[in-house]
Amino acid sequence: MRILLADDHALFRDGVASLLGAWGHEVVGAASDGEEAVALARELRPDLVLMDVRMPGVGGVEATRRLAATLPGMPIVMLTVSEDEADLFAAIKAGARGYLLKNLEAAQLRGMIDGVARGEAAITPATAARILAELNRPDAGAARADPDRLTDRELDVLTLVTAGLRNKEIAARLSISENTVKYHLKNILEKLHAESRTEVAALAVREGLVPDAGHLDGEPRPEGRRSVG
Repeated sequence: MRILLADDHALFRDGVASLLGAWGHEVVGAASDGEEAVALARELRPDLVLMDVRMPGVGGVEATRRLAATLPGMPIVMLTVSEDEADLFAAIKAGARGYLLKNLEAAQLRGMIDGVARGEAAITPATAARILAELNRPDAGAARADPDRLTDRELDVLTLVTAGLRNKEIAARLSISENTVKYHLKNILEKLHAESRTEVAALAVREGLVPDAGHLDGEPRPEGRRSVG
């Protein structure tokens, strides 16, 4: 297989590249962040992208989403240290064909890559069990995109993020500090299982979590709007 590696640690990339070469695969490119991975994938059209989740700038989940939208047939497998369920479900939702932890053995990685070549998903039994447990929860689905999980202030911040305002502008509009804005934004990303401002803004618009940005007046929401979280 022709494989593209995306990871911000050069030593790790080199080690994986050596293993892949020994197994008969060709590493056609290496990227150190998500934006570079997207550009190389579009240029090189590899058979598989091994993508880290957390990289500087554009992360792996956002890069996966962009590639899934433009090159939907390209398999992307996350290879990461993150055992965070938020990362796992965000990656699968973005279009990843698999989610592997970097602590797996070389033989396991080889078997998973061979499985991808056969059209299989690269997911270990333990990860599959976590996904099934989440899907079988009574409140699964509704919980991850439900505005009732956000406080009123978080909805205020989300609305202004979606309108394109930066942290300093949001702080001025809401009469709070930039650190408070960052705190609220961190909570919003975690609650909605998003990785970046761009991702959470797109989710907010798609799911109707915020009002039309064209009608924002910047005032705090009126009394009576539900307070939740």
